[in-house]
Amino acid sequence: MTGSSMSTTPTLLPPTVESALQSIHTTSYFSPVPPSILGNNDASPIIMGVDEAGRGPVLGPMVYGVSYCTEEYQNETIIPNYEFDDSKKLTDPIRRKLFSKMYRHNSHDLQKDEIELDSIGYATTSITPLDISSGMLKYPPEKVYNLNEQAHDVTMALIQGVLNLGVNLSHVYVDTVGPSQTYQKKLQDRFPSVEFTVTKKADSLFCVVSVASVVAKVTRDILVESLKRPEVDEIIGSGYPSDAKTTKWLRENQTLLFGWPKEMVRFSWQTCQTLLKKNDEANGLLIQWEEDFINSKEK
Repeated sequence: MTGSSMSTTPTLLPPTVESALQSIHTTSYFSPVPPSILGNNDASPIIMGVDEAGRGPVLGPMVYGVSYCTEEYQNETIIPNYEFDDSKKLTDPIRRKLFSKMYRHNSHDLQKDEIELDSIGYATTSITPLDISSGMLKYPPEKVYNLNEQAHDVTMALIQGVLNLGVNLSHVYVDTVGPSQTYQKKLQDRFPSVEFTVTKKADSLFCVVSVASVVAKVTRDILVESLKRPEVDEIIGSGYPSDAKTTKWLRENQTLLFGWPKEMVRFSWQTCQTLLKKNDEANGLLIQWEEDFINSKEK
């Protein structure tokens, strides 16, 4: 999806970031519904895209983003004029500039001629490392709240939140989490009046999902940047467990027993579990968790 080239990064903080910066727990943001959507009167179907950023990293939040607009607005305004695509295919400055076109019009300091993309609504949920880990490390095992379940629930809550704002969604396009057919049926059963398309690479196939991808990615990137403090100024890499820089940072910044700042690191990742165990054992700090004791007695 090609369009004009943009290279400057906006200085205004996206509204999706502001509330998330104030909490170590999961937060959501819903933009005001564009008047053109509320007054649509079914002239053109309202479509939504859903995508996430940060599913795999051991550091930082996982952010789900949705965007919605009329199908006509997507086809006649967004696609011909803007280079939205799978956010991973875009540079960081372009992602931020594109997203800024969706929220900068809320600022009274900007001139009217800077107002663009004012007919797109959007929302995000930032699932913090603390909440991701708390769900995945629940005990007993049957109470574990795995990442797929967390992702599904957040997606459905975002869709419901937009519906609650009075938006008459017609079709929702979702980048898949888990088996696409199973997930699509789950969503269809939950929202029988809405049509769903759940597929891999949706962020490259459908423009409205590309927009959601950019919203989620920019929001997560800024939140990750906010985690860096003067005492944590080492290069931490991409945040993925497979990144040697990231695992090096985890090893060198780990403390006994407590590990790492809970607002930064997903303790439930196997990388962290292994490092915690090795470090504590090497320093003579052996911990026997009750559930481990119970499991060993049952075997």
